Amino acid sequence: MSLQPAERRDFIRDMISDDLASGKHQAPVTRFPPEPNGYLHIGHAKSICLNFGIAQEFPGARCHLRFDDTNPSKEDQEYVDSIQEDIRWLGFDWGDNLFFASNMFDFFYECAVALINKGLAYVDEQTVEEIRAQRGNVNVPGQESPYRNRSVEENLARFQAMKNGEIPEGKAILRAKIDMASSNMNMRDPVLYRIMFAEHHNTGGTWCIYPMYDFAHPIQDALEGITHSLCSLEYEEHRPLYDWVVNNVSIPYHKPRQIEFARLNIDHTVMSKRKLRQLVEQNYVSGWDDPRMPTLCGLRRRGYTSHSIRDFCERIGVAKSANTVEYALLEHCLREDLNDTAERTMAVLRPVKLVITNYPEGQTETFEVENNPVHPEQGTHTVTFSREVWIEADDFLPEPIPKYKRLYPNGPECRLKGAYLITCTGCKQAADGSIEEIYATYDPDSRGGDPADGRKVKGATIHWVDCQTAVDAEVRLYENLFSDAQPDGPDKNFLDCLNPDSLTVLTGCKVESALVEEAKKYDAEGEGRTAKTAPGFQFMRVGYFCMDSRDCRADHLVFNRSVLLKDSFKPGK
Repeated sequence: MSLQPAERRDFIRDMISDDLASGKHQAPVTRFPPEPNGYLHIGHAKSICLNFGIAQEFPGARCHLRFDDTNPSKEDQEYVDSIQEDIRWLGFDWGDNLFFASNMFDFFYECAVALINKGLAYVDEQTVEEIRAQRGNVNVPGQESPYRNRSVEENLARFQAMKNGEIPEGKAILRAKIDMASSNMNMRDPVLYRIMFAEHHNTGGTWCIYPMYDFAHPIQDALEGITHSLCSLEYEEHRPLYDWVVNNVSIPYHKPRQIEFARLNIDHTVMSKRKLRQLVEQNYVSGWDDPRMPTLCGLRRRGYTSHSIRDFCERIGVAKSANTVEYALLEHCLREDLNDTAERTMAVLRPVKLVITNYPEGQTETFEVENNPVHPEQGTHTVTFSREVWIEADDFLPEPIPKYKRLYPNGPECRLKGAYLITCTGCKQAADGSIEEIYATYDPDSRGGDPADGRKVKGATIHWVDCQTAVDAEVRLYENLFSDAQPDGPDKNFLDCLNPDSLTVLTGCKVESALVEEAKKYDAEGEGRTAKTAPGFQFMRVGYFCMDSRDCRADHLVFNRSVLLKDSFKPGK
């Protein structure tokens, strides 16, 4: 549903509406400006939904996708492609408004030369250590570089030498000439350009000097006609530099307005791209799309839907002050969506055989199971039933504990979901005490799970899969990647907070044979299937699962647990 501009939901939309009402702008123009040095994570989703959402809500508005690709040592085309894929998966599109900072390198260079000619920039050839020592701190003003008062002509010549590759990397930088005594450390002659002999994913080896983000970003905003440059709170102290660049570079366009908002923090995870890359490169996870990762491709592989993530971003809103959101809220949003959309099926993760001793040998019958009780119009699917079925090992105890209402010898009647009432009569145990088979009798007059005489059933309802038609599957159970709620906290090494039980792999699980046909349909999508959420199912009484986008095949079923059925999160808590 599109929102009208007057429907103010947060302070940013208030500001935009006020600017439009005053006549300052005809329509807002926002941008999402990722650096292509890694995969997007759930924190980026908040910014995507905000910037592209505003473009959808206000008439005539637009949102640009811009790659701030000014650091070739960390950037790659792989990340450019994945970022576009993730944004489209979330349900947004930039149309013709795709930009690369690297396509503006010539103009950035011209702007730097113009600042030198104005006496507002100079080439500094001190060492990093010398510059750092002169920087000062919040209580001590910085010291001016001995190169600060070079002539314009000398600065132009040295900057040209930087551009020509005549100066080694690390031996010279271009700095803005602002105020070494400023109380804002970002204004103490910040770096505008540095030398980097690295191949760029877009420009190749054309350049060996690259602009800093704080220099390129405001220029690009102004050139693109961005009206509201939305960024996270850590850039609030950079805003004076942002304004200085725009005010001192001759750009024939308007001055953008930078607005900061609180970035997204979620417990039991980290949002630093550097730390996420460390997890990948040091093999703590299987890749950027590991289902335990907070990356959008990882969440997608785990079974998260684009709708659930947009819903999550809508619920957390946009605030000025930082806070930490419970991971349980993200799970709650997914659970609500899957409850509405996921097809129901039966699967047994830790199977043990149940033999119904009074059921006729060789007999097979069928039952109809609702595909989704939330949407009866979606119909049913057929399951078979015979003398032997698989049930969960947890649904039986040889000796009951207090309040246990599942199967145990001479215990209460229990329902086999949608099939019959059964009563446990005993079991066969191995020498080590493990259960090999469970025995029970059934009531032939209770087809569908309801007794003909209307008696009350005191035992639990148990899910099952027919032994004759069951198919083997591998099931991966995921927990939080970190056992510590704040792995990024002070005085902590986030790697020490990793949860050793974040992944449990179960083999030999039993699922309905119909899932093979679903996997064949999924196989037909080929490699493109990784760009969208895999088919999701509710394994009745167990949880929500999806086919693994990389490893699941018709001849080798692999399912990832997306989220448990139980919802401990209380909205508004």
